[in-house]
Amino acid sequence: MAEKTLKKPKSRTGVVVSDKMDKTAVVSVERRSPHPVFKKIITTSKRYYVHDENNQLHIGDRVKIVEGRPLSKLKRWRLGELLEKAQE
Repeated sequence: MAEKTLKKPKSRTGVVVSDKMDKTAVVSVERRSPHPVFKKIITTSKRYYVHDENNQLHIGDRVKIVEGRPLSKLKRWRLGELLEKAQE
């Protein structure tokens, strides 16, 4: 039998943009890439639904999220670590 190798889970760094749901936060992750023809640097963002078990995240927090098993229809990411608290 062939041995199975464990894949390292994907991780992203982003900013919390919504914390209104119970045990869920929305994290916006920005990505910069050059336009294929004009080579101008374009910033695109994507929103990820993140599982936040203790409701510790607040808007403006900088976080690292890690991919995991599906927890609901849209949630596939969990909180890796809180990198920086939002300034109040």
